[in-house]
Amino acid sequence: MDFSLTEEQIAWQMKARKFAEEEIRPVSLARDAIEDPAATIDWDLIRKGSQLGFRTSVVSKEQGGHGIDYVTQSLVMTELARGDSAISKTFSQCWKWSHLIAAACTDDQKERFLEPFLADDTFVLGFGQTEANSGSDNRLPPPDVPNAGVRLRAELDGNHWVLNGEKQFIAHGNIAKLFFLYVRTDFSVPFTDGTTVLLVPNDTPGFSVGKVYNKSGWRFYQNAEMVFEDARVPVANQIGETNAALRKGEGDQSGDMFGDLELASNALGICDAACEQAHAAIKNRQLRGEPLSSQQLVQLKIGRMNMLTEALRAYIMRVAWEHDQKVHSNNAGLAMNLATDTVQEVTELNMDIHDGAGRAAERAADKLVRDGFIWSHLAGDTIQRLKVAGRVIRAA
Repeated sequence: MDFSLTEEQIAWQMKARKFAEEEIRPVSLARDAIEDPAATIDWDLIRKGSQLGFRTSVVSKEQGGHGIDYVTQSLVMTELARGDSAISKTFSQCWKWSHLIAAACTDDQKERFLEPFLADDTFVLGFGQTEANSGSDNRLPPPDVPNAGVRLRAELDGNHWVLNGEKQFIAHGNIAKLFFLYVRTDFSVPFTDGTTVLLVPNDTPGFSVGKVYNKSGWRFYQNAEMVFEDARVPVANQIGETNAALRKGEGDQSGDMFGDLELASNALGICDAACEQAHAAIKNRQLRGEPLSSQQLVQLKIGRMNMLTEALRAYIMRVAWEHDQKVHSNNAGLAMNLATDTVQEVTELNMDIHDGAGRAAERAADKLVRDGFIWSHLAGDTIQRLKVAGRVIRAA
């Protein structure tokens, strides 16, 4: 396999690296330190990144975007995450759902939602699925249990769906201008057969934002509670058929693959940053009269950090290449699980090295540990690993 990059891929990579170095890193720690979780977002930074194409990069060129391939997407996410993981996720969160507008929406929906998304540098997208009593059930739906899964009720009233209920921990829940919302339209059947996808603008009557969650990591990335009280959403905002959100060909056309690749690529950026920090921490420092870089324990830690990081990079590039070539595999999910273990071990080794270098609890190293811990929830919990394992077993 030839994994050499094209000129266009290198250009996107260098553009993302420059933006991370010149715009993201100078503000990253300051934004992370803001006490109010709703105030950590930096709209000037979002506008600058959007003007460079980082918000709209996966929309096809024919539809007004940049149409970058999966390898390029991975490169961009990794470089942005090297500057700040949460800022990278703020941009890439828009990629999944802008792709869905382009791939699954009607011409009328594209005109009403895709065109404004492309034109507005502050137009970010959100997706609402998780609820207080339906988190893991949504990711690995139990068969033949009608009460499991999404419970946000949507009832048909003429040419509108009327929504009642709440969503919790929703990405961009307090800042998105448009949401892709999983709603329950039939409670007599299991979640997989009674769920519909609706496009819900943030100015929908009856919708309000609840609490904004105060997280230890990914503080720039906004998560909030969504509240619906007789919220009226036009039937014209429905994607696909009623009760068909989780059927093949409906709902998230990008499937789980992009989410897996997205998380793996983002974790790789954190690992790159941790390796850089570790090298900087031992430079020109001594322990008991000898250079810290000559200490065998330090050398072993540095070696392992770089080994794990490069192994993850190779796997991610393979996954991205496979999907560009339309080669079907389960490697995306496996790469995501590998990323979970790798990002946490690499950031913890970086913190250990900072302790040994006499720079205990340095905020930059501490931030990487806190950001890396997010993967235990997003990609490394038992449910997610079971889901990936199931794919592997079914494919065998």
